[in-house]
Amino acid sequence: MSVSVINPTTGATLGTSPELSAPAREAILNDAVAAFPGWKALTFAERGDVLRAVAQRMRDDVETLAPLMTLEMGKPIKEARAEVLKAALCADHYAEHAQAYLQAETLPSDASHSYVQHLPLGTVLGILPWNAPFWLAFRFCAPALMAGNTCVMKHDPHVPACAKAIAELFDAVGAPAGIMQNMPMANADVEAVIRDTRIQAVSLTGSERAGSAVAAIAGSEIKPVVLELGGSDPAIVLADADLQKAAETLALSRIINAGQSCIAAKRIIVEASVHDEFVSLLEPLLEKLKQGDPREDTTDVGPLAREDLRQNLHRQVMESVVAGAKCRLGGELPKGPGFFYPVTLLTDVTNDMTCAREETFGPVAVVLKADDEAHAIRMANDSLYGLAAGVWTERSRGERIAHQLQVGQVAVNGIVKTDPRLPSGGIKRSGLGRELGPHGIREFVNHQQVWLG
Repeated sequence: MSVSVINPTTGATLGTSPELSAPAREAILNDAVAAFPGWKALTFAERGDVLRAVAQRMRDDVETLAPLMTLEMGKPIKEARAEVLKAALCADHYAEHAQAYLQAETLPSDASHSYVQHLPLGTVLGILPWNAPFWLAFRFCAPALMAGNTCVMKHDPHVPACAKAIAELFDAVGAPAGIMQNMPMANADVEAVIRDTRIQAVSLTGSERAGSAVAAIAGSEIKPVVLELGGSDPAIVLADADLQKAAETLALSRIINAGQSCIAAKRIIVEASVHDEFVSLLEPLLEKLKQGDPREDTTDVGPLAREDLRQNLHRQVMESVVAGAKCRLGGELPKGPGFFYPVTLLTDVTNDMTCAREETFGPVAVVLKADDEAHAIRMANDSLYGLAAGVWTERSRGERIAHQLQVGQVAVNGIVKTDPRLPSGGIKRSGLGRELGPHGIREFVNHQQVWLG
């Protein structure tokens, strides 16, 4: 059944998302498998030339590509432009560094020479969400392609124009046919594709529920999988922090993409002695943010991507308020067209409230109070999730605290973000494996041991 594509700014229907027929999916898989031997045989430099050309095309076409995100999922245009450029940076990064990341590793043994080399697996399926259509696509495909794999992409049905444009970038630069293809399909068809023998591995960015289902299917077929799932990321602010800088950074972290980011600061845990001062700094920063038409360069916060997401976010806020949280800003569903939700600030939050236990995917800042450092760490770790965390304190102290946090990445005195140079991923219910950096490109390779007598 096709999915309606709706402009979240106006609520108007843009059309329906395409779904390929079974024969069309067969053709795409056959093309990907046929392309693999030739793509694998190219040198890193030759594959890099293709990725660099795609990156340059993105930079050249940023004013055409960015508005697709603004239209289909409501990303403010200034953020959409930045996302296209970040996707280009990712392509360039792996074009430059893939060979070094995948160099053979000599290991001593009883052989005259023994080493591990990193060989591509074949065709990799990427299952992608709507919240960062270009960045997440290239976070998946750039390392996989540079390792010598071919890629097929099942993008979210709510961003079909973005998905189509991503695949067309490769056609536009004359990339070898079949190395990176768009394969729109219904969710009901995904299982069969994962089980297909032509698919060698799966990468998914999405919800915990989707990750669990995909992991179960891939596991039953004994196929490697990388999962980047949800988070309820803590940001610890201790008494010796630069409170002004922490407030500015965490306000930004919370409202990027209208708060629809897995690694946004979701639980701000502040030491009691500076709690009130920190809130007094944070509240006006949130209050002055401009919400409105995401096509305008002056807009800071656009709409949420869908009405069901807005209703779920409001439920989380209301349940927390009923449980005792204080709503200092926002918290009311606005009237009028579009799926807007106001920038909201909740204080007096405890770790057992809905907005702390569940992932909040929207512009809702949640502040909790901790007695001291040890209490803050316990609160941070008291979560089913373990994606990322921030710590605001003296640097060496923050580094020590990082060792005690049960998350996949920690930023001390800075914004938590993804960077092509550094691995990203979570533990617990936040996922499996790593993307980006040298670790990300090594997820979908055969670590082949070679022993020479």
